[in-house]
Amino acid sequence: MKVIEHIEKSSNPLFSFEIVPPPRGRTIQAVTDVVKTLLPYNPAWIDVTAHPAGAYYNEKSDGSIERKIYKKRPGTIGICGVIQNRFKVDTVTHLLTQGFTKEETEDALIELNYLGIHNVLALRGDGLNYNKKYDNKRQRNHYAIDLVEQISDVKKGIYMDEINESLPMDFCVGVAGYPEKHFEAPNMKLDIQRLKEKVNAGADYVVTQMFFKNNKYFEFVDSCKDAGIDCPIVPGIKVIKNLKQFRSVPSHFYVDFPDEFVEEAHENPDHVEEIGIRWAIKQGEELLNANVPSLHFYVMNDAKSVSQVVKKLFK
Repeated sequence: MKVIEHIEKSSNPLFSFEIVPPPRGRTIQAVTDVVKTLLPYNPAWIDVTAHPAGAYYNEKSDGSIERKIYKKRPGTIGICGVIQNRFKVDTVTHLLTQGFTKEETEDALIELNYLGIHNVLALRGDGLNYNKKYDNKRQRNHYAIDLVEQISDVKKGIYMDEINESLPMDFCVGVAGYPEKHFEAPNMKLDIQRLKEKVNAGADYVVTQMFFKNNKYFEFVDSCKDAGIDCPIVPGIKVIKNLKQFRSVPSHFYVDFPDEFVEEAHENPDHVEEIGIRWAIKQGEELLNANVPSLHFYVMNDAKSVSQVVKKLFK
């Protein structure tokens, strides 16, 4: 079932969560263990992140510098296939513009269609740490809207090359929204305008970046409605577990923590996980009381804290 169908058909609050593929050399059990922990609470769908290749530089014995390209977290499509077919939970595959050509994206969509996966999240993705060389004969999506447009074409049966008997492929497309503004946008107004363009290009729903002040989400939703965006906007939640995250989360995701949350955590450093769980429950209760479409949890690969929050909110 598509994400938008889950939202439209449900009469009860929904929740979903997002996981990352394990590093190279590890098995899929690292992922399935996370899924098994949250499965009893009936997630509506599960997102699996995607990661482009990276590069590292090695100094050789002769003094020269060698660049090696590696895939740090492979297996996004395979993991989605395993989860959806083993656990019977719909999955959302993240597709990126950074590090991938349009040809590679089309191949990925064809592969997903074969596997019966019909939900994707269209993202630009983080910048590469090296300059990837692209074949001049290959095309690129530079922004998320370009990716949404390509997926919309595929939904109409429009492919990069004309091949006889090619059929349309039906995908539900999600895009990202930023209640505290994307860090590259000059202001919120233009950021929301860009979001509207993605929705007009074919996006079915929006899932937000994590936030810790619910008023930021409510203001964002109101501004989106004023701009003519009428698709579901799913709030994203992150459960804080340690003091280090009060530094790392703002630096990576450009979000702000409430003063009282920060103060309580720093005054009780041995109880940060407990405080984070309590804060996430409070945040989730307010959002659910406001009839949000669903709650989306950024689990990464540690479901312990999230399971306690979900157990309380969806009992």
